[in-house]
Amino acid sequence: MSEPLVVVNCKTYAAASGLASNDLMAALASVDSDGVRLVLAVSAFDLHALASAHPHLEFWSQHLDPVGQGSFTGWLEPETAMERGATGTLINHAEHKVEMDHVKRLLHQLDGRINVCACAADEAEARSLAALAPTMIAVEPPELIGGDVSVTSADPGIVRDTVALVKGIDAGIMVLCGAGVKTGEDVSAALRLGAEGVLLASGVTKATDPAAVLQDLVDGARRA
Repeated sequence: MSEPLVVVNCKTYAAASGLASNDLMAALASVDSDGVRLVLAVSAFDLHALASAHPHLEFWSQHLDPVGQGSFTGWLEPETAMERGATGTLINHAEHKVEMDHVKRLLHQLDGRINVCACAADEAEARSLAALAPTMIAVEPPELIGGDVSVTSADPGIVRDTVALVKGIDAGIMVLCGAGVKTGEDVSAALRLGAEGVLLASGVTKATDPAAVLQDLVDGARRA
């Protein structure tokens, strides 16, 4: 298996947006992530500044739209995102759902140039997404997102079954899990269930000591 993946979604949390994001990224940059792939999914407003200031970190967009450069007011256009430092994107997150055709057209437009992590609420959605062959699929039961109980303990079956389902369709798609992931043990459990990484947000972005929390998550990935 390739390096386990820890994706921190900054969403629009106050501690992870705008000027405050500078301090957060400086703290996260201090984490010893050797052997673990660390990704920060940041606001489009912050992408260029953060990617320029921390070239050794990997930054993704939180969303992209399948549009070109032209008359598309208010849409998030991929070419500029890549030019500004995005090496990947989330799509179809529970907080920003899109039609399957949106995902299909985005994948066609990007043509493998950057990573696309498509989020699934359940196995049925994971099956539909897997047919489109994104780089990875993150299964996140929406009722557990932002909670204190990790999907790995609340519903380990959905992780194990989604891995089997997706790999049965396309073995090259990475499978992540998220929702309630907050500790290194949560990460270890996810990897033992067959996932290749985790997607989380508030466990890091709202922590009193985000660097310590992230170090625990990374260490958990190493222990698995």
